[in-house]
Amino acid sequence: MDLRLAAYAVCIEDGRVLLARAVRPDGGRTWTLPGGRVEHTEDPFDAVVREVGEETGLDTVVERLLGVDSRTVPAAERRVPGSPALQNVGVFYRVRVTGGRLRPEPNGDTAEPAWTPLSEVPGLVRSSLLDTGLALARTAPATGHVPPVPVGGLIQH
Repeated sequence: MDLRLAAYAVCIEDGRVLLARAVRPDGGRTWTLPGGRVEHTEDPFDAVVREVGEETGLDTVVERLLGVDSRTVPAAERRVPGSPALQNVGVFYRVRVTGGRLRPEPNGDTAEPAWTPLSEVPGLVRSSLLDTGLALARTAPATGHVPPVPVGGLIQH
């Protein structure tokens, strides 16, 4: 089984959430939260700020830890055929934009960042990580944990 540690940003302003449209290996596109892999020896706190900058061009500061999510993606549902199952451990932070200019990630997997009205999120083809991050932001559970988001329909791994 593969293991991935990642940090994700939940940035909500004026009824809109900052999203990143990821390009999948099969060419499909999925809306998700800005964020990604924590590099070797990197703190997730620093990784989320770095990832938001890389993917969106925006400068951010972390306001608070929202929670941690651990999910397993079965081998048969991985995007790259032949890959083993994946355990993704995601650390979610609420962040605030302090500067920068919204732009796509140069030479990366993020095709377009966008401020999206929260009311439009349910109709998007999106990563389950987006729903998890919004649930953490909305409920602020003392445990930092929300129930798993079922995958299917518009919600993907």
